[in-house]
Amino acid sequence: MQPEIDTYCLSHSTPEPELLQALSRETHLRMVQPRMLSCWQQGLLLQQLAKLAKSKTMLEIGTFTGYSALCLAAALPPNGVLHTYDVDDEALEVAQAFFAQSPQAAQVRVHHQSALEGAPLLKETFDFVFIDGDKREYPDYYRMALNLTPSGGLIVADNVLWSGKILAAPLAGDRHTRALQEFNEMVRSDSAVEKIMLPLRDGLTLIRKK
Repeated sequence: MQPEIDTYCLSHSTPEPELLQALSRETHLRMVQPRMLSCWQQGLLLQQLAKLAKSKTMLEIGTFTGYSALCLAAALPPNGVLHTYDVDDEALEVAQAFFAQSPQAAQVRVHHQSALEGAPLLKETFDFVFIDGDKREYPDYYRMALNLTPSGGLIVADNVLWSGKILAAPLAGDRHTRALQEFNEMVRSDSAVEKIMLPLRDGLTLIRKK
């Protein structure tokens, strides 16, 4: 997309809240890979999807510094909850500091562990799941999400285009690309879901369980 078109789209969208702007600045100052941060276009899309789906229970796999979690939490009803999982100490420290400043602070449950290990133990179902964790585990995340999502639930997966690497045979030892290719094929061939892959940023797939 041309930069001018991107700027035009943003200027005709709901403005980015100051808290998220501050989080973006802090992430770029403190984190080694700030490009892992969600952008406002993506965050706002996630928020709108969660609102349209009237999501009350959400699961996020991969918190990083909390940008997407804050966007999703803003879509929760008063009795809703977001469970977010990550294993990165430094990233979670930033995330929790900003969660504390959010009006939805009490609705965000931060788990410092692998989602694959922790989420099934909650004994809950989730009507919205956002997958943005370790790319090598995407196939396992998908299997878990399907088990934890009721009919009509929405699963959203980030980074499904992986800078275009998914179009070619992965290099030897490139487990990230190989796992993403496997995940994309799993979703494509799964007749139990409706899906659409969007070329937004690094690729976003929306999956609705039938």
